[in-house]
Amino acid sequence: GKKGDILVATFALFGQDFTIINGGSEFPLSPAVSLLVNCESQAEVDMLWEKLAVGGEHSQCGWLTDQFGVSWQIVPTAMESKK
Repeated sequence: GKKGDILVATFALFGQDFTIINGGSEFPLSPAVSLLVNCESQAEVDMLWEKLAVGGEHSQCGWLTDQFGVSWQIVPTAMESKK
């Protein structure tokens, strides 16, 4: 990249630490990697579904893409399979 571009960044989201790497145009974002959020209530599903999709787009089955092109899965814990 060009001078001043961010290569590596760390951040916390709801107490969970993340490290991200700018792979440039060789490694564009795709739904092949997504962040999954388990939600305890329908209200939490609805809130995250609407807020994360601002500037992005909704898909189906709990998937959405945010304004930065990051794919998310918003999943109610009631949908988890029982082993």
